[in-house]
Amino acid sequence: MTCLQIIYTDTVTPEKAFFMEPIIETIKKRISCRTYSDRPVEPRVKAELLDFIHSNTITPFGNIVRFHLIDLTEAEKDEMKSFGTYRVIKGARLFIAGTITRGTHAMEDYGYCMEKNILHATARGLGTCWLGGTFKKTGFAGRIGVTHSELLPAVTPVGYPAVKKSLMEKVFRFAASSHKRKPWDELFFHGNPQTPLDAAAAESYADVLECVRLAPAASNKQPWRIIKDPGGTTFHFYLERTKGYDTGAQDIHLQNIDMGIALCHFDLAAQERRLRGTWKDAPADRNTGQWEYIMTWTEKS
Repeated sequence: MTCLQIIYTDTVTPEKAFFMEPIIETIKKRISCRTYSDRPVEPRVKAELLDFIHSNTITPFGNIVRFHLIDLTEAEKDEMKSFGTYRVIKGARLFIAGTITRGTHAMEDYGYCMEKNILHATARGLGTCWLGGTFKKTGFAGRIGVTHSELLPAVTPVGYPAVKKSLMEKVFRFAASSHKRKPWDELFFHGNPQTPLDAAAAESYADVLECVRLAPAASNKQPWRIIKDPGGTTFHFYLERTKGYDTGAQDIHLQNIDMGIALCHFDLAAQERRLRGTWKDAPADRNTGQWEYIMTWTEKS
């Protein structure tokens, strides 16, 4: 059995007070921003963001996470241009970077917490963009002192979106189909993987699941699959891995990060809808083929 840090979704966590508007609305308006204006982030907003990311340490599986706010110098910005993913980012100099201890479900824990950082920034009118991959020690990893027992799976720029998107952003967004999401019948299921779950059967969880559907994912693959128990309010989360896509270079698994993002959206939306429940390791006995079980959410009676 996997060791989980049980999270009660009716509990007010320290970071919850930092969200300035309804979290479901924040999830709906979040988009990936790759072009930033030269307007600096005000000291007050930067201080609030720093307070939030430092307090954002509760992870579903108990791995230790830490986050830093990095203000790049011009020389460092030039250095970062050698990193492939960074080349699609224009005008950003402020970044959130973090580490997670190596361990079981480390990627899910990192995705869960980093997405909270991103939603906090979104609620304050700031743009963000998930940048995952391998980071050299001379770049972000060097700035935050990544140790041998830690991984740096992803970073995000933070800043005010530019009014006009760059040509690179338009091309990248079109190629990734960033504006599209899979339909419900490909993501959510009722009792088994062969029976799609419709919104009516989801009842009070329809908004919560819609927030999961809207979650960002690497190359917009949306690898999460959720099975709702029939006649109950238990939801089992699975990963349907894209063959040949996520190679896990240097122990960084992007699609496991995506699962953490999905867990975050479900958890925060459930809190807002006052749906009380717990996360636990409780795989059901059903034939899911190649799907990999992640964890289960069960409503408290």
